[in-house]
Amino acid sequence: MEGNPVAVEAEAFVDASVAAFRAVLSGAAVSGTTGSGTAGGVGDDPLQRVADNALDVLAGVARSEAKLAAVKARAVQVLAAATSVVNGPPSSPQEATAQDRSLVAEVGCALVIGDRAAGALLAESHALATALPRTLAVLGSGTISWAHAREMVDQAVGLDRAGAAALEAHFLDPDTPRPAGAATIGEMPAYRFKAKARTWRERHHPESLEKRHAKGVADRRVEYRPDQDGMAWLSACLPADQAMAGWNRLNALSRAAQGPTEPRTLTQLSADHFAQAILTSGTNASIGDGAGIGTDLTPSSRIRAQVLVTVPVLSLMGVTDEPAMLDGYGPIPASMARDLVANGADSFHRVLVDPRDGAPLEIGRSSYRVTKAMRNWLRL
Repeated sequence: MEGNPVAVEAEAFVDASVAAFRAVLSGAAVSGTTGSGTAGGVGDDPLQRVADNALDVLAGVARSEAKLAAVKARAVQVLAAATSVVNGPPSSPQEATAQDRSLVAEVGCALVIGDRAAGALLAESHALATALPRTLAVLGSGTISWAHAREMVDQAVGLDRAGAAALEAHFLDPDTPRPAGAATIGEMPAYRFKAKARTWRERHHPESLEKRHAKGVADRRVEYRPDQDGMAWLSACLPADQAMAGWNRLNALSRAAQGPTEPRTLTQLSADHFAQAILTSGTNASIGDGAGIGTDLTPSSRIRAQVLVTVPVLSLMGVTDEPAMLDGYGPIPASMARDLVANGADSFHRVLVDPRDGAPLEIGRSSYRVTKAMRNWLRL
């Protein structure tokens, strides 16, 4: 099929940009100045110039990738909208499913990706085009990466139009008040932005975290996914406190098993302990290298919280349902935090936080024991 001439010409411009980047890396393109002086002049360090050029290319490629990702998202959304008009309203649920699968297959064939990835791209592109136009525009300017845009889509799930607009305004509006020297969204790695966006979402979601958590608990599940080389993934979606407790217990068991005669790595030991726990029903049978782990895998009676949980005092008292922060995870329902303190914690530390941004200001040096009366009061 003969391509659109304008699209072919645009691809030629992209090829020219790639060739220009390669020329910079090979030294064929000479820059005017560097940080150490004029190229080829006094004080010029050729090796430093090569390194600077490579960094410039990396930054330029990152911006170009973001711009192309925005174009790709727009193209996917235009394709979906046009296909919907061409097909017309489906006459039955079966026909609707067939149309969706056909669209996913077309996107997958064009981009040479699988159905799962194509379906995710369709959903993300639709969200960006319809609910997050500012994010799509900023992505198109090269200011943020595709990973940042995807995180914005993830955090907008469940928000109405006003909530999504408020989310975008908080992180993308240059006029939003920020602490002095605070990084913008495009200046921080996507995983750091995810943590900040999650916190904002939990505090501003129209539905309380308690209700959403109850739905999540109802949807808890275990998933199996085949992988390559005779391997497979087995994962579970659990309440955050249970998942953290299980992860910490696996690490503790694995570290305890390490020694001069143990050939397995910590990662391998964790995997073996996990497999042993789900396959042996709490017995001491051993799997792995045959060395004999000898670990009692009977579940503990309660989750012992090492309370690195930052709980607003009014939430702890049950006056409000403001989310608490579980270290290593993020926002958790206030009820989960109260349960961890009442039923799992042997002691806790006083943490003074800045009321403006929640940053820890002081961690008390003394540890306070949780008395029986306090436990009973919290349970009630």
